[in-house]
Amino acid sequence: MKTKLFTLGAIATFFIISFSSCLKDDSKKYTAEDEIAQREAYLEGLRDKGSNVQKTEKGVYYIVIDEGEGDFAKSGDTLSITYSGYFIDGRLFDTSLDNPNFPDGKMEFVLEDDDSRMIPGFEDGMKVMNKEAKVQLVIPSELAYGSQWSYIIPPYQTLIFVIKLHEIKPS
Repeated sequence: MKTKLFTLGAIATFFIISFSSCLKDDSKKYTAEDEIAQREAYLEGLRDKGSNVQKTEKGVYYIVIDEGEGDFAKSGDTLSITYSGYFIDGRLFDTSLDNPNFPDGKMEFVLEDDDSRMIPGFEDGMKVMNKEAKVQLVIPSELAYGSQWSYIIPPYQTLIFVIKLHEIKPS
């Protein structure tokens, strides 16, 4: 009797797991059209609140929160920044402030280095910053991870970064 109940339970569990996995198809949940609509609504909301939304040639939207001083960051410069990355709905997905690899919360990297692992939109957005500037970047998925999942980033996700540039060491 116990074996029969165990077998029935195992079969029921198998079917529940199989059925529920069919219900969740994340590849259909995220589309380019949905991303564009969400991004346009987000940008319109920023404009409605009085933000001066600008756009780089490559297509990164940005809002200057605090003006910096001096020269703007260029390819080959070593930058020291703090950052927080958000999904368009406001959920935090990454921050340098809680990262054990950055004890002071500051990340240092070479802008557009051949070995860089930064997404293209992040690096493009850094070029609108000078020392002590703080900006909000709105990066379309085509300048981030595109149509592919990447770790915790689903496909077709516009990403929001708030970045403070602390130091520029010229190349």
